[in-house]
Amino acid sequence: MAHLELRPKLRVSSFRKLAVGSWGSAYDPTVYGTLTVRMDRALAYMEAFRRSTGLGLTVTHLVLKALAEALRRCPDANAVLRFHRIYLRQRITVSALLRTEGGPDGWAPVRVADADRKGLRDIVLTLEAGRGGLAERRARRWLEWVPTPLMGLFTRCVSFLAVTLNLDLDRFGLPRDAFGAAIVTDVGELGLDAAYLPLVPFTRVAVFLAPGAVRDTPVVEDGRVVVGKVMSLNASIDHRFIDGFHAGVLANTLKELLEDPEAAFGPPDAAASGS
Repeated sequence: MAHLELRPKLRVSSFRKLAVGSWGSAYDPTVYGTLTVRMDRALAYMEAFRRSTGLGLTVTHLVLKALAEALRRCPDANAVLRFHRIYLRQRITVSALLRTEGGPDGWAPVRVADADRKGLRDIVLTLEAGRGGLAERRARRWLEWVPTPLMGLFTRCVSFLAVTLNLDLDRFGLPRDAFGAAIVTDVGELGLDAAYLPLVPFTRVAVFLAPGAVRDTPVVEDGRVVVGKVMSLNASIDHRFIDGFHAGVLANTLKELLEDPEAAFGPPDAAASGS
């Protein structure tokens, strides 16, 4: 009798094939941390932005923009390892991992190049255009073609060519700096307060940031206990070149910008117009 009663999964999504091919065992230099953020002002800001534009500004957009600014203030975190040496990126690219219409395995990374220079309106439009866009469909065709047992080798080869050798693979459907320095994915959409995402080796991303659900929580305000809107930001970072100092700069910047987005990004009307 077999040790386990098993049957093979016949239909495996591209996302699941990537996951199988990305990790051979549990080893990494990851550090995990959580930052608690008051979201009362951010929620009001998002609502005012929606009224001004008709565009759905979400937590993902705000966190992505704030993270891009944090990377600008801490350029050592906007880095990549090549041949065991640290190289600093000259541009700030941040990606969002977004839910698609593909069911529970339907996730698509959408990159925002020069995210530190883009306004919130541009970030909203970029993510909407990228969700299920041409680049994502081209990448899925590659993934569907590669057999699952070869997925690990395939992703390592692509990572080596694109990042280690720094070759332009756009003709093959891989954009430059495909994932950037950081990835944001809103686990609050799944009803989770906290989740720590694993670093994915082939992406060469040093920061994975997962905002959780916004909850009503007792907080102290002017010496009184009141109900506040609170969210946790859950980070997984690559400790090979991001240490406690860098993490502190990133965390303090995120807290500053998210707890007072109007001071950070301007009034909703101005941010909506792209000014």
